[in-house]
Amino acid sequence: MEQTPTGTPVGVDDPYDHAGRCDHLTSDGKCRLAREYADRDPAFARERARFDYECVAADDDCEFRDCPHYAATTNGRECVRCGLEEVRMAHDSAARPLLEEHHLSYGSGSSAAHDAGDDPSHEITVALCRWCHTKVHKSFARIDDDASPDPEAIAAREARRTKELAEMGFQSARERVDDE
Repeated sequence: MEQTPTGTPVGVDDPYDHAGRCDHLTSDGKCRLAREYADRDPAFARERARFDYECVAADDDCEFRDCPHYAATTNGRECVRCGLEEVRMAHDSAARPLLEEHHLSYGSGSSAAHDAGDDPSHEITVALCRWCHTKVHKSFARIDDDASPDPEAIAAREARRTKELAEMGFQSARERVDDE
């Protein structure tokens, strides 16, 4: 199983099995990084410009993992392990999110490593609830386990939903004055 730089497990054998489309890929199959942020890697941008900024993975012989700038980060709406949905409290900055970004791969991500023939290190993340995140890092739990949300996770989510519903309730001005 893959590990973090400190030696804890990340919950997968191959991060690319759980990676999605590249964050830099536009809807028309072009590489946004090469087109809009050419200063980050001018040589890469020049190469992509030669091919009309077409994504590296558009080539039949290539995959996303072949691109030195591949990144697949989570949208963070649901835990990929247990399915717990995020409920954010917009006006409570002290409330810790139910979901956290979990890195499946670690490394420098430098194109120099790729040019030297080393495997490029890409940013690949998924969303895990705090409870699953702990289990993955502190045990042999895997992100593709058939898991249900922890009772504590469900209680935390439902407490947030209850608060959210209470805030959406209508109270007339007369009721507010009577409450004071």
